[in-house]
Amino acid sequence: MKEIQKASASELTMAMGLTPVDSGASYRTNIPWKSNAAYDQLKAYFHYRDLLGVMGSNPMIYGPLAYAANWQKELLDVFVTGPLRNKVRSAVRKGANLDIYSEGNARVYARYGELLHELTDRFITDGRFDRQKAFTAANTSRGHELLRGYIGRFQELEYEYNLVGLTRLKAMKELLKSLLITITESPIGNDALPFSPASDNGGSRPSFLEYLEESRRRLENLHRMKAFDIMAFSEAATGGKIGCCPYENVAGSNMHSVSLRHYLTPPGVKRNGRILYLATPLINKPELFDLAKDKSVVEGLLERGYDIYLVDYGDPGPRESGLGLDFYGGTVHRTYLDMIAAMNPGQEISAMGYCMGGTLLLPYLARRAEERLREGRPMDVRKVVLMACPVQFDDGPSGQGPMRSFIRKRYDPLVMENLFGDVNVPPQVIQAGMNEIQPGIHYTVPLGFYGRAAYPGAIEDAAPFLYWLTHGTKFPARAHREWLAHVFLENRIAEERYPLPSSNPALDGKAVNMDSLREAGVSIFDYRGRRDPIAPPGSCVASEKWGLREEGNLSISTNGLNRTIEKNIGHIFVVSKKLLGEFLVAASRFLEG
Repeated sequence: MKEIQKASASELTMAMGLTPVDSGASYRTNIPWKSNAAYDQLKAYFHYRDLLGVMGSNPMIYGPLAYAANWQKELLDVFVTGPLRNKVRSAVRKGANLDIYSEGNARVYARYGELLHELTDRFITDGRFDRQKAFTAANTSRGHELLRGYIGRFQELEYEYNLVGLTRLKAMKELLKSLLITITESPIGNDALPFSPASDNGGSRPSFLEYLEESRRRLENLHRMKAFDIMAFSEAATGGKIGCCPYENVAGSNMHSVSLRHYLTPPGVKRNGRILYLATPLINKPELFDLAKDKSVVEGLLERGYDIYLVDYGDPGPRESGLGLDFYGGTVHRTYLDMIAAMNPGQEISAMGYCMGGTLLLPYLARRAEERLREGRPMDVRKVVLMACPVQFDDGPSGQGPMRSFIRKRYDPLVMENLFGDVNVPPQVIQAGMNEIQPGIHYTVPLGFYGRAAYPGAIEDAAPFLYWLTHGTKFPARAHREWLAHVFLENRIAEERYPLPSSNPALDGKAVNMDSLREAGVSIFDYRGRRDPIAPPGSCVASEKWGLREEGNLSISTNGLNRTIEKNIGHIFVVSKKLLGEFLVAASRFLEG
């Protein structure tokens, strides 16, 4: 009888061969090469069509060629441009991904996650990883056949993948390797063990037996929660709803897709007499301020007695595509702050903004200060807390150079207007920029999630954030163009060339004087992170440029009441209970000081 050789993790991974998932190991991020090629073709098409339009409108210059150009453009509009626009707009309105390569990747993630769950399920008994079943699979011909069959199915999915570099599927493959190691109880050659720390609290490396034990716990937890695909898991775990604090929409506050939330004071909490107006980013769900219990800025401030109002931009539709930053960064804030002041006469109002929310709020507050100074009235919003809010955009000290370079190379206003001008920019397009700002994020986020899955409660704890991260909102088309051109590339806010509407005819449509903040006595508190690639410290300088200056009060510190606090944190620090707690203490000291 022929002796069966034990299956090994090395043998099984070698049987997969090299796939697109293994390529581009030297890349620092993921490269959507097929999507990029398709985008370049679209750019060439729309610029060619634009050239035909120029030629067709100038018969005096181009003669008979002008008539030929018009004829060709009309044919293209009927048979190419029109159908393409209709398809894009239909996809955006339905929330579908119009990039067929990205959509194909989404199907690969979902099926890969299902296969991981299916394979793991074969080794789970009563919720525990069954070593006897694993031993049988590794040491019998039938078990070998089973494992090789799954390897072939994973391989097929990897060959369908359209990305290279540090990708989400690469993180999922690390989980597959860990599963194979755990089944066969054998490492993969000299490769590092997936999710194994370099050392244990500065001491020696965990032993292989300790690694296997932790890996079994990880697989048990992921299997129990069906959490192998982070997007599907986040949707199932949250039911599509995140946030923990009850609120009411303020009557009469609806403007297009925008509304004003008023959070309810918890029972037993006495209000401290301070009103706080929260400005969220345009491209994310507003629950960034209210992810989950113990991970909520809103919850922490309500417990301290603040009366909380929050701008909810909603999910803009076609009617909002023509609205610009004058509406989202001007009209909205003017209307809501006036509304809050009317409902709470005589009460102090402060403001807080996160990322883009604060970036766009600050110029409006400067415009409000200008108007009140001219009218001889005191400023009614005297304190502003900015959380990772960039205001300086240059190629040097701000740290925004890489993103500005990406916009110059890849962003084409003509294509964006033709594709999304009537339906707004979908979140999948925004993610391309986020990928450039945060290299490797599509790999590091799921990798970190799988790594922490071995610990009790870690999977459930991550669900709200993962849902928020993977479910963005559309960016109104005109506002998107203005954000990139006027704020990112032209640096209009910092250079005080940023125009806003005004009730004062002398100021209406004119550039905002940002120094009005200081003149009106507005104090600005910047909370920024040294590890923040979206809002690098050099770009979060509002307090240094325009804040109320008092001797000894403008400093960079981690303690006390200061204009700027810089900490060793990233952009979305509120997902950490510890970091959120530190922020709430610092912000409260500033607001109440």
